[in-house]
Amino acid sequence: MTHIGFIGTGVMGRSMAMHLLKAGYPVSIYTRTKEKAEDLLKEGAVWRETAEDLAGHSDVIMTMVGYPSDVEELYLGDHGILNAAKSGTYVIDMTTSKPSLAIHIYELAKQKGIYAIDAPVSGGDVGAREARLSIMAGGDKEAFEACLPIFSIIGKNIVYQGPAGSGQHTKMCNQIAIAAGMIGVSEAIAYAHSAGLDPENVLKSISAGAAGSWSLSNLAPRMLKDDFEPGFYVKHFLKDMSIAIEEAEQMNMEVPGLALAHKLYTELSEKGEAESGTQALYKLWKSPSEN
Repeated sequence: MTHIGFIGTGVMGRSMAMHLLKAGYPVSIYTRTKEKAEDLLKEGAVWRETAEDLAGHSDVIMTMVGYPSDVEELYLGDHGILNAAKSGTYVIDMTTSKPSLAIHIYELAKQKGIYAIDAPVSGGDVGAREARLSIMAGGDKEAFEACLPIFSIIGKNIVYQGPAGSGQHTKMCNQIAIAAGMIGVSEAIAYAHSAGLDPENVLKSISAGAAGSWSLSNLAPRMLKDDFEPGFYVKHFLKDMSIAIEEAEQMNMEVPGLALAHKLYTELSEKGEAESGTQALYKLWKSPSEN
């Protein structure tokens, strides 16, 4: 049976790997902090001491890490995945990373007979737990189709976007749409408080109408409960927005909404909220009377 190697068992990766285990796949795990994988090891996952060791024992390798620098080290380092993986292996990077890096990994992998797919996801911790992530994939279509049975275990909206890098470009579109939307959600909740309304009652009306969005339905209730735990970290969202701004600049495109969101999230991070969830943006508007 296809042996899957999974690297990165953080907020989302842990749930994704668990779904694969429960679907019956043999799964090897490597992550920087072994404690984060304890529940997976109890379910039968095999621990590997290095990414290199994991790569040599896997038919499919999936990575879900933090930053492009992590991806680059994992795949292209002297003891990285591409040096250790067998010909015919499928490597799937699900990290939100740079499109240019995805293309570079694809080209090097192809020289070694390895199939590389960039497949970032959207849906946060809830989508990962409930196995209904949106998966946007780039790479060879044949490789994408070969991996569909695996994608279908962790996601519901699975779309092939085109050649290498297309998955990452699509994720940039996703993050751009979310960025400005989070400002709107935060301002709407603040306005409801200032107007003397019951914000929970307001949400019942506006989340079902034209203003409805995933962020309004899933993150606004967390704001009202002072639940700022990370479904997706502020620090990672800042990383994503920086990539999108850089890509837009290369296309000579202005992104004023994204630029404003990046400015506000930078301010939030500088206030000590880098490890909070993205819904913590509301703290920039939250009045002391709400505490």
